[in-house]
Amino acid sequence: MAKSVQGKTLVIVESPTKAKTIRKFLPKDYVVESCMGHIRDLPQSAKDIPDKYKKEAWSRLGVNVDNKFDPIYCVPKNKTKIVTQLKNLVKDADELILATDEDREGESISWHLLEVLKPNKTMPVKRMVFHEITKDAILKSLKEVRDIDYNMVRAQEARRVLDRLVGYTISPVLWKKVAFGLSAGRVQSVAVCLIAEREHERIRFVKSKYGSLNGDAIKLDEMFPVRLNTHKGKKLAIGKDFDELTGELKPDRKDKVIILDDSKAEAIKTQLKNQKLKVIEVEEKPVSRKPAPPFITSTLQQEGNRKLGLASRETMQVAQKLYEQGLITYMRTDSTFLSQQAIEASRREIKNLYGAKFLPDAPRDYTSKKSKGAQEAHEAIRPAGTDFVKPEDSGLSGVQLKVYDLIWKRTIASQMVNAEQKQVSVKMEAMDTEWNASGMTITFAGFLKAYVEGMDDPDGELSERETHLPDMKVNDMIDVKDYKFNQHETKPPARFTEASLVQKLEKEGVGRPSTYASIIGTIQDRGYVKKVGNQLQPTFTALIVSQLLKKFFPDYVDLSFTSSMEDSLDEIAAGAKDWVDYLSEIYLGKEGLRQLVETKESTINPEESRSIKLKGLENYSFKVGRYGAYVCRKDKDGVEVCASLPEESAPADVSGETADKLIDLKINGADSLGADPKTGLPVYVLNGRYGPYVQLGDSTDDAEKPKRVSIPAQMDHEKLEFEAALKLLSLPLMLGVNPDTDKEIKAGIGRFGPYIVHDGDFRSIPKEFDIFEIDLKIALGILSTPKKGRGKASALKSLGNHPKSNDVIEVYNGKFGPYIKCGKVNVSVPEDIGVDGIDLPKALELLSLKEEMIESEGGGSKKSKASSKKASSKKTSAKAKVTTEEKSPLKKGASKKITTTTGAKSKVSPKLSLKTSKSVDSKNLAHKKAEDSKKVILRKQK
Repeated sequence: MAKSVQGKTLVIVESPTKAKTIRKFLPKDYVVESCMGHIRDLPQSAKDIPDKYKKEAWSRLGVNVDNKFDPIYCVPKNKTKIVTQLKNLVKDADELILATDEDREGESISWHLLEVLKPNKTMPVKRMVFHEITKDAILKSLKEVRDIDYNMVRAQEARRVLDRLVGYTISPVLWKKVAFGLSAGRVQSVAVCLIAEREHERIRFVKSKYGSLNGDAIKLDEMFPVRLNTHKGKKLAIGKDFDELTGELKPDRKDKVIILDDSKAEAIKTQLKNQKLKVIEVEEKPVSRKPAPPFITSTLQQEGNRKLGLASRETMQVAQKLYEQGLITYMRTDSTFLSQQAIEASRREIKNLYGAKFLPDAPRDYTSKKSKGAQEAHEAIRPAGTDFVKPEDSGLSGVQLKVYDLIWKRTIASQMVNAEQKQVSVKMEAMDTEWNASGMTITFAGFLKAYVEGMDDPDGELSERETHLPDMKVNDMIDVKDYKFNQHETKPPARFTEASLVQKLEKEGVGRPSTYASIIGTIQDRGYVKKVGNQLQPTFTALIVSQLLKKFFPDYVDLSFTSSMEDSLDEIAAGAKDWVDYLSEIYLGKEGLRQLVETKESTINPEESRSIKLKGLENYSFKVGRYGAYVCRKDKDGVEVCASLPEESAPADVSGETADKLIDLKINGADSLGADPKTGLPVYVLNGRYGPYVQLGDSTDDAEKPKRVSIPAQMDHEKLEFEAALKLLSLPLMLGVNPDTDKEIKAGIGRFGPYIVHDGDFRSIPKEFDIFEIDLKIALGILSTPKKGRGKASALKSLGNHPKSNDVIEVYNGKFGPYIKCGKVNVSVPEDIGVDGIDLPKALELLSLKEEMIESEGGGSKKSKASSKKASSKKTSAKAKVTTEEKSPLKKGASKKITTTTGAKSKVSPKLSLKTSKSVDSKNLAHKKAEDSKKVILRKQK
């Protein structure tokens, strides 16, 4: 940071990148510095709470619910140095401008800065807002400064406090009744319940079979498909005739359709042998398609997921960087509106790239009523400025280039003419059958020239493709070369993807687009959901927690109730509702959350709360414990027997057959594949939480842990031969000695697949190599390849060693563009330098700046941290410096704002001073002990 700003204007923004970009546009007497995001927040753990408040019943919440919901705000340890530096800069400045983001969160950060920095009363303090970081926008915003909008601050504070009250009041119930470490949240729990309910729909779903008969027709040497539509006057059943939730034929369709099977299809094929199809109807219909509107936060997240496979969190991180570099407008917005300058820039680009015929006569207007809780940004997400920077001229690379390209194309396409298509439908008949053929051709590409919106349904994408039909007219006779019967099954409702979950939450008015990314990240971090491919697959924990919340706290997972909360927060932002009155209504009183939890908690049986019954599997109980999910069934004597479920098991994919197999094998024991010729010990194929493995010998309480080796995914563990099992147990293999180090190189198989290891350096063995065919030469080749870094990046170049640490300095191409890696420190390569322009001196300069930033955030070496910890133990008063400030204009009455500076880490967790429940599920512990001593054998083979 600058040492002095005397006689100058101090401008504070959130990030160093944003500060760097803005500096270029302001005069020299403006000093732009970063506060590195939030500088205060509610306490994150019990140690953050000042001693004077710890005895208060409300202190564990971090909010004084008994006195107008006054929060305790803490300055985390990693922000104390930044706050000190900013305070020193404010003392020397003549003017302070708060230039944080223009939404509620940005407004709140500005208010917190004002509260903490305490500028001189005579110093002018201004609020500067802009929705793009371009020279014109920044200079314009300097002329249009305003005061802090306390309605926006009040709304953000109410949202933060409400989320804390809901999370910290319900989460402890989950800790005690289900498992420690779980969490509940105002929006998070709704998302979990949506995903869990979709899984229940899949469980309840009954697959139904139906068939189709297709033919390869030909006219004028052009082949095209035809499909049987009716037989003897009745339509063939298709997917739409079946209930999408149950999978069964809809009651009102039973007498109107026929379900084609193989025998009926064969009879029809025989009947039509050597018969031609006669054209009885040809219909052509023009279709005009409008382009999608420009991106808002939620649609950007959806398309980022569909087209680029990015998680919502990743999409927002990339968009944030693009915004801070001045390439796009503000990325948190619910508005599809485009400014006049954006429309003009779009139309210029369209005319230059595609020609005047792709321009509509008048600009497209996407102005719409503000959606519920719309962010205060005024425009859609678009390229910044009055002349859009083309993707190829942006200097970007990697995922940043892909996201910018997505935004650029979507914006351009939104101002282009409609796409014109021609749909052709042809009906044909032969004897007592009717056939149809359909085609679609694009007559004028229009906006499709620039951008095609993605879809969640792959079948939907197929319907968008062009299908050409030959010219046909009524009474034409069509030959059919071949008929083919196809068997189909109804498909259960698809699991949510990140894109479809965001779409659902937005549609229901639950949460806000700016929070979706963190919500989806949280439910994965908490173990409620696993991302399998592009699907969000719930765990048994999600189903059990969802069951408990729906039964005892139904309002807090109800879509309409949660949506009404958002409406109330919007009213607070508009100044139409008092936030203290609203929080009192939600939390206090006879029907408030506090009373609800106190009343319900004692009625929740822990044993029942950890168990769930599934539709169609009523003979089994599915439970969760300290060691994961397991399935239980009562034997003939009424005794419950349980077996662990593999960690990858999805609730809807567990069948009765699977459950019986696991439990039966546990009850009956298992035979080994054979005896190891060297040791005489039995060899087993077992299934654990992390997949199948081979084990040598039995597990007992007295003996040491038997040898185990994971079975590679490409090997079928159910058909594994004894010789192959012995081969696996021979691992790890000694490949030889590295001639450069005189240290051994070994090959083995671990949880994440085959690997080689040398002096603690583990490398995955490429898929093209068989682990048993790896030799020393191949191993040395693998070790000589630069190790992959973050985001599966590969080293692009090596610059040498750091003069102090002697760590190798290398350049990698990562998910967010090229970066420099030196030991544990990574730093991005600036766009204006690029990979070709980076050398050792420049790398050392960038690493030095990064290290200074880390230090300013409270980082440093382990040694310095240990010294700091030792010093702090001598002075307990240094743990928390508490200051009481006069109440801000936000509060009613004479209440005080509580602020503390603490050494707390910034990791968010609902774990305050709540005691850990000591109740232990004895059955679950016994179950675990049994699992340790006697594993479930996947198959018997002597």
